[in-house]
Amino acid sequence: MIIKEIKHFHLFGAIGGGAKGFNRGKARLGNMVAKFRCIGSVDVDAAANRDFERLVGVKATTLDMFDRDQYVDFNDRQPPPGWREATTADIKRAAGGESPNIIFLSAPCKGFSGLLAENKSKTAKYQALNRLTLRGIWLALEAFADDPAELIVFENVPRIQTRGRHLLDQIVQLLQRYGYAVAETTHDCGELGGLAQSRKRFLLVARHQEKVPPFLYEPEKKTLKSVGSILERMPLPGDLSTSPMHRIPSLQWKTWVRLAFVEAGGDWRSLNKLAVENGNLRDYLIVPESHGGFLGVRDWNEPMGTVTSRGTPTCGAFSIADPRAPADALQYQQYGVRKWDEPTGTVTGQRSPIQGGISVADPRAYGGDTHKNVYRVTPWEERAGTVTAGHGPSSGGGCVADPRHTGPEKHSNEFHVTPWRDTASAVTSAHGSGQCVADPRPGWDRRGNNLMVMNWDNPSHTVIAGGKGVQGGWMSVADPRTGMNRGKGDNYLTGGHYGVIPWDSPSGAVSSSAGLDNGRWSVADRRVDLMLPAADKKLITVIRSLDGTWHRPFTTLELAALQSLIEPEEHFELAGLSDSDWRERIGNAVPPDAAEAIAGVMGVTLLLAWSGETFVLSSLPIWVQPVAIAISLAQVE
Repeated sequence: MIIKEIKHFHLFGAIGGGAKGFNRGKARLGNMVAKFRCIGSVDVDAAANRDFERLVGVKATTLDMFDRDQYVDFNDRQPPPGWREATTADIKRAAGGESPNIIFLSAPCKGFSGLLAENKSKTAKYQALNRLTLRGIWLALEAFADDPAELIVFENVPRIQTRGRHLLDQIVQLLQRYGYAVAETTHDCGELGGLAQSRKRFLLVARHQEKVPPFLYEPEKKTLKSVGSILERMPLPGDLSTSPMHRIPSLQWKTWVRLAFVEAGGDWRSLNKLAVENGNLRDYLIVPESHGGFLGVRDWNEPMGTVTSRGTPTCGAFSIADPRAPADALQYQQYGVRKWDEPTGTVTGQRSPIQGGISVADPRAYGGDTHKNVYRVTPWEERAGTVTAGHGPSSGGGCVADPRHTGPEKHSNEFHVTPWRDTASAVTSAHGSGQCVADPRPGWDRRGNNLMVMNWDNPSHTVIAGGKGVQGGWMSVADPRTGMNRGKGDNYLTGGHYGVIPWDSPSGAVSSSAGLDNGRWSVADRRVDLMLPAADKKLITVIRSLDGTWHRPFTTLELAALQSLIEPEEHFELAGLSDSDWRERIGNAVPPDAAEAIAGVMGVTLLLAWSGETFVLSSLPIWVQPVAIAISLAQVE
């Protein structure tokens, strides 16, 4: 076997996703095998460069590639003392003094991205950022002019073809002056690397015509994976034993609520279906719920859970998913919630659900449902639940609705009153059941004033010998004295019946017979304002949405796995402690699996060129047909 080394160098290398993928590139032609080696990277972000060195194992150079005018336009101030413009010598030094065979550039794309408003993209700040594309190409060409790279790959967002057309035209002309044939194409990183996300990208391929003759061959593409195929291999979010990057971001309450009403596969436009009156949802009521999903939003067709005094923002769930996915626009959906069995949208540098499809409908049960069978009555025609050791109706589905009703009805005459003109029921030995009559004859006074109450200001009636109780005559009085000044020996002096404890006082001893009517078992709870959080309050919640899944943002670690930066089971950490910084760096990265596919195509290209071949038609396991075609074409003005 003849091993041919292919050296690759990266401008705007970020954390090294592209370089990691290129290092894994595979290409073989006959007895020639390609071995890829990264010789360096340049980026302005020092933290990203530290990540690059950890991920790729090669030194990355921190270098600001702005010229002075770009620096002023972008930062709105003059550079600090000691700052200087990057030179071709800096680029050559960053490559370790070697000349690469492939130069890979993934220049900043914020100014070209559809996530940025059109008017904002035209400001001096973002126009300066956009001009880095042209300056980066020029620095690379000049740095290695004595030994040009065989292939140059320029990667960016597809919208650069419209927002950056004037820059692309200049880049093409510049490359042609240096002897390159240039072709523009687009690709989906998800299809190149078999990812669980759709990531549409623009690709400009430049082939040095003297070093690499044209040729053509047939490659194949991979199919997209579902997002669930990646996430199900990872522990549930919040398990920080895997990585501190696997935590759920803290979002504002209003963001959680909005996510809760976005339909599966869709985005913010689902919110247009909601009826809002005076700033409130007309058809939905959001309340804290106990026992059934913290901060939970109930299904419209299901009853509400019990409203208790313990309902707080940490006792419910909220988020939702949307099936209406505009074609090829998953990465631009605000509040986008991805289905578990579908690929996610593009992983970008944005860091919250309102900036793209970075939430997922997670079907994995978060904890067990509690009390779901308490006092449950099984219908007669249905199967019984599992027979457990529970010994009462409050321990599970231990009751049945029995339609068999043999024998006489029980208690059928309890408190029964017989009409005056009807016949009485059978006279039994029972002395209180069904033995009453509706007597139309007025005048309780003629019946000894039974149950009469004396007025405090009037004299009493005659005290009779037969008065044995309140039913025996005027034996009661309306006493105006409250009697609340209890004294020693009073049964209710210290019982505290219906007692309410102040918030800032201790409770009495908790007894086994505690009840609101037999002691001080109530509290004056002042936390009324905490029943639902303020709109801008940040919190972390578990949400069970209307479709029964937990709709939540992706964790930072999950985004790294979706980008193929790591295997789902792998431990992974980036420099720093900021989730927002981590997410931006992950979003800026080129997926290694996609870069590996591109490297494979280019590796075969170089092996063919170095072996003297000019044409081949094969079925090699190589991907990226648009890239292969782009390499083979020689476009002229």
